[in-house]
Amino acid sequence: MALAEPRTATAPRRVSVLGSTGSVGCNTLDLIDRNPEAFEVVALTANRNVDALVEQARRFRPEVVAVADPECYGPLKDALSDTSIDVTAGPQSLVEAATRPTDWVMAAIVGAVGLASTIAAARQGAILAIANKECFVTAGDFFLNEVRRHGATVLPVDSEHNAIFQVFDFERREAIERIILTASGGPFLQTPLEQLAQVTPGQAVAHPNWDMGAKISIDSATMMNKGLELIEAHYLFDMPAQSIEILVHPQSIVHSMVGYVDGSVLAQLGTPDMRTPIAYTLGWPERMSAPSGRLNLAEIGTLSFEAPDLNRFPALRVARSALDEGNGAPTILNAANEIAVAAFMEGRLDFMNIVPAIEATLEAMTGSVPTSLQEAVAIDAEARRIATTHVSRRVGD
Repeated sequence: MALAEPRTATAPRRVSVLGSTGSVGCNTLDLIDRNPEAFEVVALTANRNVDALVEQARRFRPEVVAVADPECYGPLKDALSDTSIDVTAGPQSLVEAATRPTDWVMAAIVGAVGLASTIAAARQGAILAIANKECFVTAGDFFLNEVRRHGATVLPVDSEHNAIFQVFDFERREAIERIILTASGGPFLQTPLEQLAQVTPGQAVAHPNWDMGAKISIDSATMMNKGLELIEAHYLFDMPAQSIEILVHPQSIVHSMVGYVDGSVLAQLGTPDMRTPIAYTLGWPERMSAPSGRLNLAEIGTLSFEAPDLNRFPALRVARSALDEGNGAPTILNAANEIAVAAFMEGRLDFMNIVPAIEATLEAMTGSVPTSLQEAVAIDAEARRIATTHVSRRVGD
C-alpha cells in the first residue's frame, strides 16, 4: 500500500470533497461543520444535484464548485451569482476541481466515473481519503503507481478497509496471515431464494444497518459490494486473494479483522456510522471527535457470524474469479455491474439477472491490465457496450 509518513496537518487543513452531495460527502461536510476552525473547504463537486450543492457552497464558501452535468451550469451559476465562488460544469470540471492545491481530498464519487478526478488529486500529492473503491477495481495497478509516483497518501474510507487499516501492522507484514472482511448480508439475507426474483429496487435499497446511496445499497443486496471490496483489499494491503476471507456479520459492529501468525485476530468495532471512518481519515494522523453513537456491547448482547452462501450471493464467486483472472477482468466486472444495477433500478432487469448479466459480459470479453487512464476508460466503455446487450437479452427472463 502507498502509505506515506504521517504528515503534520496544516491549520486549517485545506480540503476538497469530490461527490459532496452523496452520502459520504454529506457526512464529511457534517464533520467539517462541527470543526470549522480546523478546515478550509477548497472544492466541492456533484453530479447534478444543484440545490444541495448550492446549499453546501453557501455554507462552506469553497473556492470552486463543479457539477458534472453541463446542463446544470446555468442554474448553479445563477444561484451563486452573488458570491465569488468559481462555478464550473462538465466532466472535465471535476478533474480541474481536484487539481486545486489542497491537503486532503475525499474521493466519494460513486462508480468508474470518479477515476479521473481521483487520479488528478493523487497527482498533486494530496492525502486521499478513498470512498471510491472503483479506483482500485477499475485501474488498481495504474492508480497505485500514480499515487506512489506523486507522493500521495491513500487512506481507506470504506468501513471495512478503514477497520483493517487501523489494526494492520504495516511494519511487520510477515506476521499477517489473513484479513477478514465482514458483510452485513444486506436486506435479503433471510429472504427465501424463490422470492428474490420478485424483489423491487425499493426493497433492495432498504439496508438494515447503513444509510447509503442507492447504487451501493443494491450492491450490498447482491453482495457485489463485498466482491468489489475484496479486490480493493487486495490492492490496498497487497494481500493475495486466498488470504482475504469474507464473513457475514448481520449486526455490522465488527467492521473487519486481521489475523496474525500467532493465532491472534485483531478487530475494529463501532456502531454502523460512516462518520467514524471518515473522521479517522479527516483527522489523520491524529484522531478527531465524531458524533457517532457509542458502542454498548452489553446492550447489543450477541454478535453472530456465518460463512456467505454462494448460492444466495453468486456475486462473491464472480468477483473472486475476476480477481484471480486479472487481465482487465476486474475492470470489466465493475462496468458490467454498473450497467446491470442501473437496469435493475430502472425496472428493466430482474434482481436475479444482475449477476448472470455480469457473468455473460465477462465471458464475452477479454482485456488486458490497464496501464493508463485512457486504457482503463476504453476497457470500461467496451464492457458497458457488451453488458448493455446482455441486459437487453435478459429483460423478462
